[in-house]
Amino acid sequence: MRFAEIRPRDAVVAITGGARGIGRATAAKFAARGATVCVGDLDTALAAEVPGAHGFPLDVTVRESFDTFTAAVTERFGRVDVLVNNAGVMPLGDFLEEPDEVGRTTLDVNVQGLVHGLRSVLPGMIARGRGHVVNVASMAGKIPLPGMAVYNASKFAAVGLTAAVRREYAATGVSVSAVLPGAVRTELASGVRLGGALPTVDPEDVARAIVGTLRARRAETAVPRWLAGWDLLAALTPEPVMSWARRVIGDDRALTELDPAARAAYVRRVSAQVGRE
Repeated sequence: MRFAEIRPRDAVVAITGGARGIGRATAAKFAARGATVCVGDLDTALAAEVPGAHGFPLDVTVRESFDTFTAAVTERFGRVDVLVNNAGVMPLGDFLEEPDEVGRTTLDVNVQGLVHGLRSVLPGMIARGRGHVVNVASMAGKIPLPGMAVYNASKFAAVGLTAAVRREYAATGVSVSAVLPGAVRTELASGVRLGGALPTVDPEDVARAIVGTLRARRAETAVPRWLAGWDLLAALTPEPVMSWARRVIGDDRALTELDPAARAAYVRRVSAQVGRE
């Protein structure tokens, strides 16, 4: 299926989790290209301070909150042309030691948040015959990593959800795409040495890829692009060889090299979100 390009300067763009990290960098990229940018975030004060954007309150785990966000953007600017489903959390550590409520929050934000976003904006896009949704997944949605089990599960789900919804509504003129970064230098990765199984990128690299999806509206975009070959590599490489190679490059850093002090601020913020459940 070929989709027409959406020009940023003609677009109303809604970004979840837009107050920090990838979301904030994406807001800046879209604003610089002339888009009307609306960011939704739990941190309403910080969302209001994103340069070139309009801030709105949003809890992606609550469908009513997402519908209120979509309605507010639509009432003010007439429509949502592009939704960037970016909000996410990334708890790290031993799978058996992770509290159940932390795992539930990870799935609620990283998976159910995407579902809520899609169900909130797709009807209006389909009615207009035009629209684009970018689900910010991760290469962790293709590469399982020790110390990230539930996060891995949430990102595998994000990749599958994106592919299925894209196929289901391909004939409507509305596209759904996944962007899959490696390890991103944001607060989510604080306290763990980056690199290893996932190459390291900056939020601006991911933001550039997100904006770039408006051109051809491809199904998946890896960041960096050469990671797109992972599926073929994994399929052709015997498991013992792959396991050996991953041990050599250190694919278990999220389990064995966590710095609790460096990660404390992020853990506190996620813990506060767990308390909202």
